[in-house]
Amino acid sequence: MEAISLTPSISADSVDFLLDSFNSNVKNVIDYIAPVKASKKTGRQKSAENKHYGTSEVSTDQHLQQEVLNKKIHLFHRLNLKGKHHNKLRAADVLQLAHSLQSHEYCAEEELIQTFIQKLLMMNYRARYLKTKENNEEVHNDQGSYNSFKQGVDSDFFSFFLRSVSNEETSQSDQIHPMDVQMAVFHCADGFLKQLMVTKLSQCQYAMPLLVPDPFTQQIEFPLWTFRQINKSWKIRNINYEAISQTQPIYKAETPMVFFFRFGSVSSSKSQLMNSLINEKHNTFFHRNCPGSSRTRVLMDGVVEIAWFCSSGSYDDKFTKCVAFCNLHGDAGDHEKQLQILTEMASVNVVLLPRLDRDDRSRTKLEELYKGSKPIICLLTENASTLIKTWKGKYMIGLKDRNQPEVSEELRRAINDCLSESSSTFRLKDVSKHSDIIVDEEDDYDCRRGREAAQQMMSLLEKKDLREIKESFLPHQGKLWHQWSQKNKELHRTRADETEMEISKKHTEMKKILEQQYESDISEFMKLFIKQMNIDAEHEKMFFIKWLIILLYEYISADRSALLHKYNEKWSTVLKFNDSIDKSEHLTTAQIEFERISEKLQSAAFGLEHIMREIGQIYESCSSVKKNKKDLQIHFSFLPSLAAEMMASGFPQELMDGDAAHVPLVWISAVLDQLVQKLGDQRVFVLSVLGIQSSGKSTMLNAMFGLQFAVSAGRCTRGAFMQLIRVSDEMKTQMNFDYILVVDTEGLRALELAGRSTRDHDNELATFVVGLGNLTLINIFGENTAEMQDILQIVVQAFMRMKKVRLNPSCVFVHQNVSDITAGEKNMEGRKRLLENLDEMARLAAEEEDCDVQRFSDVIRFDVQKDVKYFTHLWEGNPPMAPPNPSYCENIQELKETIMSESFNISKMGYNISDIQQLIDYIKAR
Repeated sequence: MEAISLTPSISADSVDFLLDSFNSNVKNVIDYIAPVKASKKTGRQKSAENKHYGTSEVSTDQHLQQEVLNKKIHLFHRLNLKGKHHNKLRAADVLQLAHSLQSHEYCAEEELIQTFIQKLLMMNYRARYLKTKENNEEVHNDQGSYNSFKQGVDSDFFSFFLRSVSNEETSQSDQIHPMDVQMAVFHCADGFLKQLMVTKLSQCQYAMPLLVPDPFTQQIEFPLWTFRQINKSWKIRNINYEAISQTQPIYKAETPMVFFFRFGSVSSSKSQLMNSLINEKHNTFFHRNCPGSSRTRVLMDGVVEIAWFCSSGSYDDKFTKCVAFCNLHGDAGDHEKQLQILTEMASVNVVLLPRLDRDDRSRTKLEELYKGSKPIICLLTENASTLIKTWKGKYMIGLKDRNQPEVSEELRRAINDCLSESSSTFRLKDVSKHSDIIVDEEDDYDCRRGREAAQQMMSLLEKKDLREIKESFLPHQGKLWHQWSQKNKELHRTRADETEMEISKKHTEMKKILEQQYESDISEFMKLFIKQMNIDAEHEKMFFIKWLIILLYEYISADRSALLHKYNEKWSTVLKFNDSIDKSEHLTTAQIEFERISEKLQSAAFGLEHIMREIGQIYESCSSVKKNKKDLQIHFSFLPSLAAEMMASGFPQELMDGDAAHVPLVWISAVLDQLVQKLGDQRVFVLSVLGIQSSGKSTMLNAMFGLQFAVSAGRCTRGAFMQLIRVSDEMKTQMNFDYILVVDTEGLRALELAGRSTRDHDNELATFVVGLGNLTLINIFGENTAEMQDILQIVVQAFMRMKKVRLNPSCVFVHQNVSDITAGEKNMEGRKRLLENLDEMARLAAEEEDCDVQRFSDVIRFDVQKDVKYFTHLWEGNPPMAPPNPSYCENIQELKETIMSESFNISKMGYNISDIQQLIDYIKAR
């Protein structure tokens, strides 16, 4: 235990010691400063004075409330959000390819919302640091005033000084506070956009809204729904000092919670002090010294924000476990409900205190907290004393004239001391148990109905072994489907000496397998899903899908987390032996063990993609025999419209089955047909991605388009998924496309780690993806030459095959995790080396494919200067607390602009949706 100074024992009843001992003459000081600070009194203090002097307290309060209300209305009007508080912004409105405003140093007020959302969706934490053109113009105007003064136009110094002060006050009063921009979006967003926004705030390592007063009614909302997609990872050390990884949905994680609040107006920044505890290099909580901060904040009073410190398992962690931090904005005395909820739920309370009058009602609450059993730390803004322990779990720290690192260290020690003696834990979802607050999930009828339908499905999985669920509930995608896929591959790899009879036999076997598949029963689980997807209420249906994704993840997360830990450990072992010179029998043993864990992990995977795959297989089996199943409540021909509707709503659709490594052509063609029926035969630009496993492909796409492809260590994406991104109306005229179809793929060489042959699999995947894409992003991670050689060989072979069938895709190489992307000479050398490798691979592939090719540019149009991008590190620091690197976000934006430029060049050679299904058929037949 760290040493903490202890004063002589005092009674808890002597709480006046806390409030008065640091002032030798409190009354004289208050009398002295009262006239000076009269204009800054709170509404509560003014009301007390009005009552004393006999004026109308009610009318004054009403006047103040009306003034605040007018400011809020004016703010929404300035941000071009008039009417959006009721007619909400939708996720579909922002998840589209629009003209980028991010490269502009300054933006107009009416562009603040769009710019903030664009940056946030790209995980750029600078979304909070926006400057408006109006403020920039004021700088120039001030400079003009100064020049006029120098030229003697107005030689009166004091007149100039007063005008400058007046300009400053006008500037401050006109400036829109960055957190008002964030909260305005939050208040005007629908449930899906709110959830996406809060998920992105979490990825940026920013605090998230926990309790939010409505700006017009002051009714407090707890937005539990917005936290449902957030998972946090951390490491703790066990009794053997081994680092143990944990990943949990944050709404159900049980952690200690430290609650910060203040009474009155204080000179020190509470949020800045909290940042020094969580991550001193990042502004988790926005504070008064952040860029763009002003005194004009109107939407943050009464808001409680929450952030989590996630320990890394290292010995220099500030806290040894995951700890939640809550921050109440504004004077806690004005927000009694928030104060009551959080002080009750906290493991430790931390209060910032100015001098308080003896008749200040905040003293009553403070005395109550001090006498209670819960630890409390009082930070005294007008006292300069070091950390003092006044009683068990009761501490004082002076803040006056002290440097922040010293105060922060003392506060950390006090909090750790309190946590070591407390077993109290906090669970986010338990906030909903408090009365007199609105819980968004309960308040939204469609959200509640969607959850009930998803829970009904999940009830069927109770007490079922995770590895047997797919076999029981999803029988159509089991062994029969895998057997059919293997037969189909053999059919397309016909040997030269294979007879017509042998080929006919395979066709007969495949037909027999489909007939057996048709005889499989549709599980009750799938019947419920199909029934719910067949309802007319679109909003409820979307909530149902979202809830099902959330509940399925929660259901499998515990088992998968343990398996994933073993998987990553064994993967590291295989890599270590694979890179060693002496590849002994240890490598073979490790590979066998890795394959066993990998198969367990694969069987334990159960998500929406497996449910949709089952729908696809039900459809294909019915199509093969041309009749409906007896236990299917709708005609099978309706099933593709379910998938098409989900695609049109922004959900990914599995294109290649990751387990069977096969494209279900009948199903995909039917889905695309239905998509044409729903959207029209729209023009699409197909963007594909290829790369080694864990090279950051999905992360890159998520940052580029605000998507939510699965991201974590190891093999996340299985097979290939396609997702539609709408092009905004203003961009359609420039790009000549209506949608971008993004194709995300599993990592190449993923199976090789398990010691299995991957050459055919990787070549087929690369050929399929390259042939499908108008543009393919080739993702290379780090500077591992051997890995680069492997992927280049696969990629060049794929492009060579496309050349032979007269398809003309293009590519951009994205070299991620480069240590110094500003080193021009190093980049030139890297480009030269890459081109040499590509040319060499092209010559080797040409020999295999019997083509006359001398260089890579003979295969496809390629400019090594324009078509190679270098990306910096994704993280600014070390996970799990590191935010994304803003330079990485800038790299993403540059790549996005390159893609858009490429789309202009090939708009005449683009596809309609109907062309894609023909293209898939064509590529698979090669």
